[in-house]
Amino acid sequence: MTENNSAAEVDNTSEPISKKNANNKIFLDLFICILIPTLILKKLSGEDNLGPTLAFALAISLPLAMAIYEMVVEKKVGLVSAIGFISILLTGGIGLLKLPKEYIAYKEALIPSVFALAAIASTYTTKPLVRLFLYNDMIMDTQRVAKQLKSNGHEAEFDGVMKKATLILASSFVLSAVLNFVLAKVIIVSETGTEAFNDELGTMTLLSYPVIVLPCMVVTIYTLFFVVRNIRRLTGLKLEDIVQQ
Repeated sequence: MTENNSAAEVDNTSEPISKKNANNKIFLDLFICILIPTLILKKLSGEDNLGPTLAFALAISLPLAMAIYEMVVEKKVGLVSAIGFISILLTGGIGLLKLPKEYIAYKEALIPSVFALAAIASTYTTKPLVRLFLYNDMIMDTQRVAKQLKSNGHEAEFDGVMKKATLILASSFVLSAVLNFVLAKVIIVSETGTEAFNDELGTMTLLSYPVIVLPCMVVTIYTLFFVVRNIRRLTGLKLEDIVQQ
């Protein structure tokens, strides 16, 4: 009994610890990938400090180092991390090679557009993209849901729900592409390789979260509710039986 109780105590404490680590990771990402690069771009780009080129290179190197660390050390080599890594490289290439400023707007719209096209294309396969982002073992008890769907004979209808949910999710990527492009066109007005360009890029990076991420989060949350509502309808399961505790 003592050994079992000890094991239970370890299991009970591991979940809060993992959640705390996840929260710490989010804050770390914000500091390394958003806040610190923004401060470097806006405060250290003057000729009396690091200068535009060196400040830009330093600001880009932080999220690039984070991406490399996640892929090499933490073995997170997924679609999202790979595209994020490519996005950083593209931004760095545009800035360091001093390409036309318009390329930033195109690059900002390109990444979510790739996700949107991938999501739409996945609806023609047996694994729509919503299964990767929302309907997975980390969020839902997919095994219990699948068992109940099979028991009720609603597997085919559920596949249709997954495709509709994926199209809704694709709309969030389209929205992100449009907002990214507009934000970049409005804010980035100076030529690359200048102090003004760095300052504008820092402003765009800082505004991207409230202007772009929040609206897309609303669409994503709606998609999640759409999936859960239909799972409850097709399986008869309660919410606490669907969502991972």
